Amino acid sequence: MADIALQHVTKRYPDGFEAVKDMDLDIRDGEFMILVGPSGCGKSTALRMIAGLEDISEGELVIGGDVVNDKAPKDRDIAMVFQNYALYPHMTVRENMGFALKLAKVDKGEIDRKVQEASKILDLDQHLDRKPANLSGGQRQRVAMGRAIVRDPSVFLMDEPLSNLDAKLRVQMRTEVSRIQERLGTTMVYVTHDQTEAMTLGDRVAVMRGGVLQQVDTPKELYENPQNLFVAGFIGSPAMNFMPARLEGHVVKLPFGDAELPEEIRRRLEGSGGGNGGGRGARDVIAGVRPEHFEAANVAGPDHGGIRFRTKIDVLESMGSEFYAYFTVEGQTSSDQLAELAEDAGMADLPGAEDASQVVARLSPEADARQGAEVDLVLDTTRLLLFDPTDGRNLTAR
Repeated sequence: MADIALQHVTKRYPDGFEAVKDMDLDIRDGEFMILVGPSGCGKSTALRMIAGLEDISEGELVIGGDVVNDKAPKDRDIAMVFQNYALYPHMTVRENMGFALKLAKVDKGEIDRKVQEASKILDLDQHLDRKPANLSGGQRQRVAMGRAIVRDPSVFLMDEPLSNLDAKLRVQMRTEVSRIQERLGTTMVYVTHDQTEAMTLGDRVAVMRGGVLQQVDTPKELYENPQNLFVAGFIGSPAMNFMPARLEGHVVKLPFGDAELPEEIRRRLEGSGGGNGGGRGARDVIAGVRPEHFEAANVAGPDHGGIRFRTKIDVLESMGSEFYAYFTVEGQTSSDQLAELAEDAGMADLPGAEDASQVVARLSPEADARQGAEVDLVLDTTRLLLFDPTDGRNLTAR
C-alpha cells in the first residue's frame, strides 16, 4: 500500500490549454478517494497522470514517498481498471486474470493461487473457464477488477468503471467495489461523474471544476458544508435549489417570505465577513435550499417553525416512498456564478430560465400535494445556506 501526493500538479497541452491547474491533493495510505466533477473538469487527466499515461507539466507526483514524475507506468506499482473492460476475447476468465503475471514470468503455481484468491473475493469461481462473450456486463467488470487484484499493487486506479452498466447493476457493483476495497485495504483512486457513486463509495471526495480542485472532504461534510456554490449544486440528488435573496440585518428575504436567521447562521455570516452590520445596510445573496428541507404543511403540523407559503405544483413525481414536487418562483439574479453553474449542469437553455426559477421539494408520501393544484408548504429556514453572488463563496460555511 502507498500514500499519494499531488503537489502543485499542472497539466498543460501544447496549445496552452490547462486541463489540471495547480492541483494539491494528499491521498492517505489505504484511503478510498473519489475524483468527481462534470465532463471536462480534469478528473480523468489527474488519474492518468497518477498512472503515468499523461506527462506532468509542472509539480511533483509522490507515491509511497518517491517522486515518480519520470517513472514509467510499469514501474509505479499501480493497477488500473478502465471504463471499457479490455478483456481478451479468446482467453478464459482464468487466463485473462493471470495474463499480466504470465508476462512477468511469475511461476504458474503462484499465478493459479492468486487467480483463485481473487476469484473468491469477486465471486467468479464458477466462471473461471468461461470466455468474456459468455459473461454479463457485471461479470466482465469483475474480471477486469480481478486482473488488477492479482497483481497486488500499491494503488488501484479506476476510471469510471461502472458507466457501461445498467442502473440496477451499477447499484449492485457499487456495493461490490466498496466491499472489495474494504477487504483489500489498498489505496484506491476512483474517477466518476456520478455524484451518487461519489457519495456512497468514498472515504473522501475531491470535487473538481474546470481543472481546479474545489473542495476535498467526507461525503457528509460536502453535503452539509459545501464551500462554494458549485459544490453545493453538484452534490445532492435532487440538486440544491438556488434563488435570489436579500439580506437585511438578521432577516433574509426569500421569494417565499421573510425569515429570521438563527443565531448559529448569524455567527457564521459574521465570521465569514458576509454580515451587514446588524441591519446597517443590506446586500443581495443567493440562498441555497435542499429539497428535503421543504415539507407539506399537513405533514409538518402547526408547531413546525420556518416559512409557510402556498404554491401551485407544476409537476409531481411519485417515487413510492416520497414525492418530488416541482414549482416555480418568480425572480432573477445577475450572479455570473449561478449562470456558470447552470451551464455546467446543462440547464442554461431551459425555457423560462430568464424570469423564473424551478424549485423542487422532496415531500412525504402523506403530503396532500396534487399536480396542478395549490398546496401549503413549510421551509425549514435553520438549514439555509447563503452564497456571495459575485464569487460563489458560502457565507454560512462552518
